Amino acid sequence: MEWKMSHKKGRLFLRAVRSNRMAFVGAVILSIFVLVAIFGPMAVPFSTMEFGDVAEILNPPSKEHLLGTDDMGRDVLANLISGARISLLIGGLATLISMGIGTLIGIVSGYFGKGIDTALMRFTDFFMVIPWLPLMMVLAAILGTSIWNIIFVIGITGWAGTARVVRSQTLSVKERQFVERTLSLGAGSGHIMAHHILPNVFPLVFANTVLVAAVAIVSETTLSFLGLGDPTTASWGMMLHYAFESGATSAGAYWYYLPPGICVVLVVLSFTLLGYAFDEILNPKLRKR
Repeated sequence: MEWKMSHKKGRLFLRAVRSNRMAFVGAVILSIFVLVAIFGPMAVPFSTMEFGDVAEILNPPSKEHLLGTDDMGRDVLANLISGARISLLIGGLATLISMGIGTLIGIVSGYFGKGIDTALMRFTDFFMVIPWLPLMMVLAAILGTSIWNIIFVIGITGWAGTARVVRSQTLSVKERQFVERTLSLGAGSGHIMAHHILPNVFPLVFANTVLVAAVAIVSETTLSFLGLGDPTTASWGMMLHYAFESGATSAGAYWYYLPPGICVVLVVLSFTLLGYAFDEILNPKLRKR
C-alpha cells in the first residue's frame, strides 16, 4: 500500500512537471547537456589533448573544426564537450556535499532546539555572513588546484542557506501529531529524524537542490576563471581562463570564449527554471490554482 501511494505521488509529480512550462524548458535544456556530456566524446573525432600546428592556432570555425581552434591549435568543440562532463560532475558532486551537510544540520538543529540549535545556527550564520567567493579562493589556494579539492571547497561553503530552510521546516514538522505519537511509543530521536522528519522536508530539499547546483556550477566557473581550477581538466571555467589569458578577446577570437560562456549561462538557467518550478509544484502556497 505504501509503495502504491509513493508511486501515485510520483506520477502526479511528473504530470505536474510536464504541465509546468518552466520545468519543461529547464528539463529539456539540462537533458541536452547531460546527453552531450555522456555521449558527446564518442561522437567527436578530436582529442582535447591533441595539439595542432602553428597554422591551426586560433583558427575561426571551419568544416574541419566547427567551433574553431584554441590558442594551442586544439579543437574548441572537443574541449567544450569534455567541459560539459567536468562541469556537470563538479556541480553535481559539490551539490550533494552541500545538501547533505545543510540537511543534516538543519534537521538536527530544528529537532533538538535549545543549546544545540543556538550553537549550530551561529555556526551557520558564520558561513552566511562571510563572503563566499574570498572564502572559496582562500581554501582553493591552500588545498591546491585539483578537481576534488574544488568539489570539496564548493561543497563545504554552500550549505548554509539549505540548513536555514530545512531548520525552519523541521520546526513545523516536529510539532505535528504523528511525531508526538511516535515519541509516545518510545521511538528514538534518530528514528524520528530519519523516518519522519526527513521524508517531510525532502520535497523542500529536492526543490532547493537544483538551485544549489546552479550556484555550484557558477562557483566552479569563477574559481577556474581566476586560475584556481584544475589545469589538467577542460572544464568550461578553465576554457574561459585560457581564452582570456591567451588574449583571445583582443584578437577577436569569439569562437574561443563565447561557447563556454553560453554553455554556463544555459545550464545555470535550466537549473534555475527547474528550481523555481519544483518549488511552485511542491509548495501549495505557490501552486497555481
